[in-house]
Amino acid sequence: MNQKILLLTPPFTQLNTPYPATAYLKGFLNTKNIPSFQADLGIEVILSIFSYKGLNVLFNKIVENEITLSDNSRRIISLRHEYSKTIDLVVSFLQDKNPLLAHVICEGNFLPEASRFDQPDDLEWAFGTMGNHDKAKHLATLYLEDLSDLIVEAIDPHFGFSRYAEQLGRSASTFDELDLTLNQPVSFIDSILFETLQHKIALFQPTVVAISVPFPGNLYCAFKCGQWLKKNFPAIKIILGGGFVNTELRSLSDIRVFNYVDFITLDDGEAPLFNLLEYFEGKRSIQELKRTFSTENNAVVFYDGSSEKDYSQRETGTPDYSDLLLDKYISVIELVNPMHRLWSDGRWNKLTLAHGCYWGRCTFCDTSLDYIKRYEPSTTSLLCDRIEEIIAKTGQHGFHFVDEAAPPALLRSLAIEIIRRKIILIWWTNIRFEKNFSRDLCMLLKESGCIAVSGGLEVASDRILHLINKGVSIAQVARVTDNFTQAGIMVHAYLMYGFPTQTAQETIDSLEVVRQLFMNGLIQSGFWHHFALTAHSPVGLNPHQFDIVRETTEPAPFANNDLTFTDPTGCDHELFSEGLKKSLYNFMHGVGFDFPLGDWFDFKVPGTKIPPKLIHEAITFRELSPISPHSIILWLGNVPEVRYFKKNKKGNVYEMAELVIDNKKKRIVIQVSKETGTWLKEILPTLSVSEPEIKTYAQFEKEFTESNLSDFDLFWSSKSMQELRENGLLVI
Repeated sequence: MNQKILLLTPPFTQLNTPYPATAYLKGFLNTKNIPSFQADLGIEVILSIFSYKGLNVLFNKIVENEITLSDNSRRIISLRHEYSKTIDLVVSFLQDKNPLLAHVICEGNFLPEASRFDQPDDLEWAFGTMGNHDKAKHLATLYLEDLSDLIVEAIDPHFGFSRYAEQLGRSASTFDELDLTLNQPVSFIDSILFETLQHKIALFQPTVVAISVPFPGNLYCAFKCGQWLKKNFPAIKIILGGGFVNTELRSLSDIRVFNYVDFITLDDGEAPLFNLLEYFEGKRSIQELKRTFSTENNAVVFYDGSSEKDYSQRETGTPDYSDLLLDKYISVIELVNPMHRLWSDGRWNKLTLAHGCYWGRCTFCDTSLDYIKRYEPSTTSLLCDRIEEIIAKTGQHGFHFVDEAAPPALLRSLAIEIIRRKIILIWWTNIRFEKNFSRDLCMLLKESGCIAVSGGLEVASDRILHLINKGVSIAQVARVTDNFTQAGIMVHAYLMYGFPTQTAQETIDSLEVVRQLFMNGLIQSGFWHHFALTAHSPVGLNPHQFDIVRETTEPAPFANNDLTFTDPTGCDHELFSEGLKKSLYNFMHGVGFDFPLGDWFDFKVPGTKIPPKLIHEAITFRELSPISPHSIILWLGNVPEVRYFKKNKKGNVYEMAELVIDNKKKRIVIQVSKETGTWLKEILPTLSVSEPEIKTYAQFEKEFTESNLSDFDLFWSSKSMQELRENGLLVI
């Protein structure tokens, strides 16, 4: 194939790690031996702006144009030489290349400070006396945000580190405002974007440019790239795809969009992209493209005549991060919320364990779209092969598994394979708080490198959880989060308010459940989201079933996902926004648990009807479920050393065995009968994950019984066995 493809992520997504879409596509193109290159224009534009040269250009532009500024921006301009002097060192520090700078940053005399530094009330709580490096990262982040505030006020109101002109893309039912803005004079940010893009075109000389738009905050710059390419390199074919496109542009009809791009593809990009490349080579007709918008006779046409299926997970290849400036990404600490920190601090390799969602029933979710409804898990051997390959290529052992909800069974198999292969991994993922996340499974995940999970509690009301079809209850969420927390895995809860028919009483009761979860130490992080009605969710498709009325029913000519609606039975949900967020902020700090819930709001709210010990009782009084004979049994500890001795008790002599087991934290010593000790010494090594065949609980019980030892139930419930179970003997 004669095509050369340049895969672009336009500004801006994240500062700390590349968005993985282009790496996924490059990995796929590698399997087809098609030359491709990739670039994250966001990080490159940021590094151009936030440099000695970039800041001097910025400051000179502001001073020369005599722009009227606020007191805060005038302060930054008056300190411009201090900013220019320190910027390269600060960026280097945030790239983990100059760690000693933390000392002078924390001393307080190195960084120039503007308004962002007026609100570091929680520094001592977040970083204490031992987190010098982290505290310095947070202060350096405030320093960059001060400069960002200046850019927004004086240069470009659309600017943002992780999003750009987001409001132009979010809920943009028509293309009018975006089209108008795209045809304004070239801005300061535009000029840097064009300079960066020009360098990539000269370096890689592509025949095709494929632009991924994961979020609304990438949309403006994606079209700006297309506009510049159309003007300067009209022979290059421009393809648009990505998460925003897949959800928002499915009913696209505005032909003006194609003044900026040539083709727009939906859903998984591998097959549509490959079909387009074949079309460019004359190997298929335009009617045989897959899920692709283009134009014909001055109208938007959707082509989907391809007979080929989408590529399976095995066929998509290993994500390839080459060409990306992996050592240039900036780790920031914007918020002290511990889960948000994982998003913005450190570079994470992104990998998908399974396509789609194994649950796929939540009524607020886009369950009708391919990225949710088509569930296809990868095999654990393939996943670990890809993990090892990515580590070898990037040198990074941190992974974010970006599944909609990682399946417990797949996580169990993956964890076993990670441990078996002795892969050093640090990972986190998204889950459902379902009952299969037992204490022992959580311990296994921890052993494999899991440090955090995020899951949707949504509205902590059993009635609303039933309407959402979440498949969990409040009591179940409490037990599962307790299992994760006891294993040492941080838990973040996604919270929702404003679901259709939700009452003020249910909102307050939901807040009370959240308060109790934090107070009992079951979750460490959370975030409230206001419910949004989307066109592809069960609520959006069947609003009458949820007692709401959609205000618009005709598809919009441009973006068509977020919908407006009226809820005749629910309360005014927006009133609760500030109080919910304020209370959550305090709960994460470990304070405010004894405040009456009404104190968080500036209007009268009903008292909670949730029992004060609901969560405590849910985790204290658990129903004992019998162990399934098909459960697997694993020993994560070392081979025990055994010492035999005799024990005198009331004139009787008993032959005993003492098992000594050293693990990473402590030495475990247990005493059992000689026969039981001998059996345990032999059986425990056979329960190791390194064994080719993993035993079930039924096999374990059978082997014990056949050894003519004591009663199995007494043995299993003995103090010695409980100690083994707390220190590496898992039944899952």
